[in-house]
Amino acid sequence: MKQRIMTAIVAVSLMLTTGAAAWAQTIKMGVMLPLHDDNGDGRRMVEYYRGLLMGCDSLKKNGLNIDVHAWNLAEDGNVSAILNDPAAAQCDLIVGPLYSKQMPQLSDFVSKHDIKLLIPFSINAPQVETNANIFQVYQSPGEQNETIIRHFMEQFADCHPVFIDCNDSTSKKGVFTAALRQRMKEAGIEPSITNLKSPEESFQKLFSRSQPNVVILNTGRSPELKVAFAKLAGMVTTYPDVKVKVFGYTEWLMYTKAHLDNFYRFNVYIPSTFFYNPLTTLTSRVEQKYRWNFHQDMQQTALPRFAITGFDHALFFLQGLQQQGKQFTGAAGTTGFVPVQTPLHFERVGKGGASREQNGTRSSSVEAQPALGVANGGYKNRAMMFVHYMPEHRVETIKF
Repeated sequence: MKQRIMTAIVAVSLMLTTGAAAWAQTIKMGVMLPLHDDNGDGRRMVEYYRGLLMGCDSLKKNGLNIDVHAWNLAEDGNVSAILNDPAAAQCDLIVGPLYSKQMPQLSDFVSKHDIKLLIPFSINAPQVETNANIFQVYQSPGEQNETIIRHFMEQFADCHPVFIDCNDSTSKKGVFTAALRQRMKEAGIEPSITNLKSPEESFQKLFSRSQPNVVILNTGRSPELKVAFAKLAGMVTTYPDVKVKVFGYTEWLMYTKAHLDNFYRFNVYIPSTFFYNPLTTLTSRVEQKYRWNFHQDMQQTALPRFAITGFDHALFFLQGLQQQGKQFTGAAGTTGFVPVQTPLHFERVGKGGASREQNGTRSSSVEAQPALGVANGGYKNRAMMFVHYMPEHRVETIKF
C-alpha cells in the first residue's frame, strides 16, 4: 500500500485551470526531490511537495494554468535518467535538488534549456555565481552572519552591548560573536563581557544605567538560556531602572513555548529567515487545507514548516513567472507576494565572465561580456527578519 501511495505522488501530473479566464500560457513546473518514505529527507520533501501543490491550487483563482511533473530524485538517484525524460526539458521552472552533489548536472541542464532552477534548501551551490537561471533560497552560515551583523548594528545603535559567556563547550556561536565583536571594535564600540557564573554584583555592574543594554549569549541552547533569564531577572528586580533587550538565535524559536514569558519580559529579538505563527488567519487556513487534502497534520517538530515553505515558494515563483515571464528576477516588491511563513526577495550575484543574459535579451555568444563589475550570475535570497517579542505581549517581525 505504501508503495502505491508514493508512486502516485511521484508520478503526479497536475493541470489547474479556470476556464475562459485562464492565462494563455501554461507554466510547466518540474519537481526533482527525494519523494519517498524511506527516511527523514524523503518524508520532509514529500511534505514540502504537498505544499507546492497547495500553492498551485490556490493560484487557480488567478486564471493560471500549471502543469506539474515530479520525479523521485533520491540521494543515490540517477540524475541523467531523469533529465533524459522529454518532459524535463519542457519545464519553465524546476524545483530541486536537495543534495549538492546533484547540482552540476542540473545547473548545466537548466542553462542549456533556459529553465529557472529553484534550489529550495541546499546552501552549497557554487553554480549560482555563474548561472543566471539559478535561484538559491538559503545561504551559508557565513553569509547569514554577515547579514545579521549588519542589521544588528543598525537596530541596536543606541544600546550598550553585553556579551555573556555561557560555558557551553558544544556551542558553535563563537564564530558569530567574534565577528560581531570585531564589527563593534571597528565602529569604536566597547562592549561588556561577563559570564553566567560571575557573582551577581560583578555581573550587574557591567550593565549601563544610562542607555538600553542589548545582551548577546554565545550559545543557542535552551538550558543556558534559562539560566541567563534567571540571572537577568535577579538584576532587574534589584535595579528596575536597567533596561534590557536580548538578542538571540533562530533555534530559540523552537523554545518559544518554554520561554515565552521571558521572551516578552526581556524584549527578545530573534534573527530568522522565516516566522511560523500558528495564530494568524493565513497560517490556520493553510494548515486546515493540508489536513483536508492529506488527512494528517504537518510535522510538528519541523521549523520552518515544510508544507508552508512549499506553499510560499509556489506562490512567489509561479506568480512571478505569470507576471514577468523570462524576465522574472525575484526582486523585492515585484509580485505582490504575501508570505505565510517565508519571505523572499532575491538579489543577483556573480562578477565578470561570460553572461547568457545581456540587457534583458538572450545572447548565444560566449564572447559577450557584461560591463566590468556587473553581477551576471544567479540570484540569492536576501530576506531576513528580526522576530521581536514585545513587553506588551505582542510579536512584531522587522523585515529587511
